[in-house]
Amino acid sequence: MQKIARMDTEALKIVALVAQQGSFAAAARVLSVDPSSVSRSVATVEADLGLRLFQRSTRSLSITEEGEAYLARLVPLLEELDHAQDEAREVSRHPAGTVRLTTSVAFAHTCVVPLLADFAAQYPDISLEILPSDANLDLAANSIDLAIRLAPEPTGDLISTKLMDTRYRVVASPEYLGSSAPLSVPTELQNHNCLRFALPEFRTRWRFRSIGEGPIEVPVSGTVIIANALSLRRAALDGLGPVLLADWLVRDDLVDGALVDVFPDLDCTATEFDTAAWILYPSRNYLPRKVRVTIDFLRAALKPNA
Repeated sequence: MQKIARMDTEALKIVALVAQQGSFAAAARVLSVDPSSVSRSVATVEADLGLRLFQRSTRSLSITEEGEAYLARLVPLLEELDHAQDEAREVSRHPAGTVRLTTSVAFAHTCVVPLLADFAAQYPDISLEILPSDANLDLAANSIDLAIRLAPEPTGDLISTKLMDTRYRVVASPEYLGSSAPLSVPTELQNHNCLRFALPEFRTRWRFRSIGEGPIEVPVSGTVIIANALSLRRAALDGLGPVLLADWLVRDDLVDGALVDVFPDLDCTATEFDTAAWILYPSRNYLPRKVRVTIDFLRAALKPNA
């Protein structure tokens, strides 16, 4: 512990991150800094210790035996230091610090960003860093506190809490429906130029079911395939064709008539019928207050209907 007190704890955290990521470059990407800065921090720690923690070559990086022994003791101490800081904030009942949150681009834009003003008013000392991504970012590798995922109930090592149920609807603009071929039953989608999301399940067939009946699958095709739900919504608003989108994304469009729910009496999906927005966070014994209040805020603001 005396050694940690004499050293820059940020440099020690960089050493631990390099070991976790497996390279200076990967650690630099997580920190958004130049790899040379990471290399200098590691070299400083090695100089202070008087031993080499990593073996470098032009193509690889490996932990030395001495490095493994040191990191085995270092990482728990760094975690304890973080916990001590969080506990001090907990005692003061004043949540503060940075919370890193990732979710899909469309969900961030539609459901999270509109909440930021209220969140800032309630928690002015929490910096909420949002990382919109349609890829499922690794929480540990990217130092992310929370993720919101749109899926059936998640499995794995992360703790999950339902924020709200989600459903999918086939929607199209009134102009498109007024000038296109008939579209009153799902099988007629085969006669339409459908707007498709660039995921395997969404781009080949859509599924439907009604009360008391088994699901049916309808092949879909179309010349427009987009890997972003916001862009698909825009294309539908412009009258380019029917599209399968989440209810939270098109709710306002349906209310004001900009889009029409083509099959209002049917459940629609491309994967599972029962899906939700889930908030996920790493399983650990201590949850910082800044993270806990963020979870509670999102749960209340998004009003789960489960």
